[in-house]
Amino acid sequence: MSRLKKVTQWLLAAAVAGLSMSVHAAVKINQAAPDFALASAAGETVKLSDYQGKYVILEWTNHDCPFVKKHYSSDNMQSLQKKYTGQGAIWLSIISSAPGKQGYVDATAANKLTTDRGAAPTHVLFDPDGKVGKQYGAKTTPHMYVIQPDGILAYAGAIDSIKSTDPADIATATNYLTQAMDELAAGKAVSQPLTKPYGCSVKYK
Repeated sequence: MSRLKKVTQWLLAAAVAGLSMSVHAAVKINQAAPDFALASAAGETVKLSDYQGKYVILEWTNHDCPFVKKHYSSDNMQSLQKKYTGQGAIWLSIISSAPGKQGYVDATAANKLTTDRGAAPTHVLFDPDGKVGKQYGAKTTPHMYVIQPDGILAYAGAIDSIKSTDPADIATATNYLTQAMDELAAGKAVSQPLTKPYGCSVKYK
């Protein structure tokens, strides 16, 4: 193979890799969270921009993931949903599992899960092609994000500090979501705006 051909192939591979990285690039802390529009379990189209002026919490979820089950079986996630929606925040639970993959549900099943678990998100949203999940760089379930009323991303990462499937660990973990929301409510910068998420991988197609 000629040197020119090798260089050409290397440049092509680099360009493809760069394109792939840009497609899957995550949003960045202290930058505007990109708008999106997704179908909800209630049959509506929900846009992030509908909630400008409010805090918005994004929760990537997969009901079959043991890490998600930890936070729902203990009522931890439901308690957080009720707490923050009660304070006027918007909570969007997003399912990016592709059809046929673990965690994929239709609207009927999603609504039943919400009822059976006593969950209280503002909306459950479907992202079956994974476009929004990849746009936000969602890697795990759960993966949490906090968007300020001005649309700026203030927090992204794990729900808490202990990577486990044991509900008993919740009580001793630092809840990063609560920490971020408390600091923002006090007019402070989020002290840990970016943490490493833990859980099951998002089941993209």
